[in-house]
Amino acid sequence: MALAPNYAPLPIEIIAGDGAWVTDTSGRRYLDCLAGYSALNFGHRHPDLIAAARDQLDRLTLTSRAVDHDLLIPFADAVTALTSTEMLLPMNTGAEAVETAIKAARKWGYEARGVTEGRATVVVAESAFHGRTTTVVSMSSDPEARAGFGPFTPGFRIVPYGDADAVAAAIDETTVAVLLEPVQGEAGVVIPPEGYLARVRNLCTARNTLLILDEIQSGLGRTGTTLAQDLSGVRADLTTLGKALGGGILPVSAVVGRADVLGVLTPGTHGSTFGGNPLACAVGLAVTRLLATGVYQDRARQLAPVLAARAEQLLATGRVTAVRAIGLWLGVDVASRTGREVSERMASGGVIAKETHGRTIRLAPPLCVTEEELHLMMDTLESAVGR
Repeated sequence: MALAPNYAPLPIEIIAGDGAWVTDTSGRRYLDCLAGYSALNFGHRHPDLIAAARDQLDRLTLTSRAVDHDLLIPFADAVTALTSTEMLLPMNTGAEAVETAIKAARKWGYEARGVTEGRATVVVAESAFHGRTTTVVSMSSDPEARAGFGPFTPGFRIVPYGDADAVAAAIDETTVAVLLEPVQGEAGVVIPPEGYLARVRNLCTARNTLLILDEIQSGLGRTGTTLAQDLSGVRADLTTLGKALGGGILPVSAVVGRADVLGVLTPGTHGSTFGGNPLACAVGLAVTRLLATGVYQDRARQLAPVLAARAEQLLATGRVTAVRAIGLWLGVDVASRTGREVSERMASGGVIAKETHGRTIRLAPPLCVTEEELHLMMDTLESAVGR
């Protein structure tokens, strides 16, 4: 086969999508409860996003950053206003946004903090997922992500997730940033203890260390707020965005945050041919308009108790060993089957979900999902985990 085997997809070949539903080549419809790992927060082919893309396709798609275009500044203004931040640097993929944040933090550390050149360190968390580039897997604790890809980039200190004392102990004079997910998505929707992010924020402020929050999966409405960090009342120095920022149409990512930090990336020090391209900005602007209404955040908040209640009911049956729900995001640890078996059984029942790390299922339906569809998802899950 000509295709490299770096994925093991479910045996479903999709040809069409609309809202929360997709259709395969045989004409069967499925409720999509993976939603492109949160890239499809607004569902498949949202009319406003499709219209924005079509209109821009008729005008201009790429300039490179050698010249400006008419949507770049409006895009930056809209995203920073939505996230209450000062500056934006556009990229394409989530991993690129994380790499950009790391580069900015290191350069800021050398220039603003006086850290010795080449000695900057970043504190990261066990079980985190920030992408699959060489530098990003260098800070991963997942053997599967690392095996065969060394030598690795130095400068990372891995501590247990949710342990603020461990973060405090890891910070020293070389530490330029602490990089965390507000909720660990790939790890199985792992939610930190209450007060964790606030304490880490205070630690970073006291030690003149940057707090970088990766909101590529958790951000843009998934948890019932624009950013998951809003639930903790904190604001990161840098926040990485991606996935839903492109509306499920094309890759769009960004780093937003403090102007004095992103401002260290001067001409020639960092760039991207496609980052901030006109088509990406047109779609990203349409995404910010959808989120500015608050409709999607409200829906996630309203349906969150329904999802949490159904998850607790499932846990009470003893068919699963743990559930973790926040907004419209659910992680379920399966008792008697593998996650792959459960995802295949759910697909047979007309619902697309995907396993992660063996016995865990992640569910992230589009934010346009209805309460009836949410119950269908949970009914199918309950049947799939078996007795």
